[in-house]
Amino acid sequence: MKPLLISQGAEAKILLDKDRNIIIKDRTIKSYRHPKLDEKIRKSRTRSEAKLLEKASQIINTPKVIKTNKFEIEIEYLPGERLSETLNQKEEKEQFKIMNQIGKQVAKLHDADIIHGDLTTSNTILLKNTTHSKIIKSKNSKEIKQVEEKSLNTTKNTSESGVRADKIYIIDFGLGFISSRIEDKAVDLHLIKQALEAKHYQNHEALFKNFLKSYNLKEKDKILEQLKKVESRGRYKH
Repeated sequence: MKPLLISQGAEAKILLDKDRNIIIKDRTIKSYRHPKLDEKIRKSRTRSEAKLLEKASQIINTPKVIKTNKFEIEIEYLPGERLSETLNQKEEKEQFKIMNQIGKQVAKLHDADIIHGDLTTSNTILLKNTTHSKIIKSKNSKEIKQVEEKSLNTTKNTSESGVRADKIYIIDFGLGFISSRIEDKAVDLHLIKQALEAKHYQNHEALFKNFLKSYNLKEKDKILEQLKKVESRGRYKH
């Protein structure tokens, strides 16, 4: 069966191969660039993203890289909820718990000097540890396809009560890079804060506050101080 196009961005097409249960990220040709330059850029960015994703997967929950081709990355498919679409529907207590989990994972990334570059709830997935189905709407047609999936349970994800906990995954490191700069880490926080204000405005301040509760690393105070400067630059930019 031909892979199903599930989204089209400026840099790449995202396809779901249901037969192999994987996501394919295919960097598309840019006709405005010289063909040889375009090939070099797409190849370099594909390789860099795959390496960054592999490094991140060693310290936080991310989809696993299965295979890297010239301009494609084949990634583990996660049959979960994109939080940009579902966070607002959840109980407030659960929303805060989710933001705590995200804050903890971002702290681990920043502690390893990994900058996500596009840190939003659109790039966070909640994977429930129960068998469930995911509805995927093809952009090529109005047909709605239902994909039955089994959860990716692991014994290490079992709580003390014996109930398996839900897991938060961070995806799409296409704009990510390695940096120890306080500024870059502050910009990541600025991005998630902006995303909360835009898509989860009902209680965005409380959500960000809960994110910060678990965003714990040695440089936290310096990063938060720099965040104020980043926000100030944006506020007075003409």
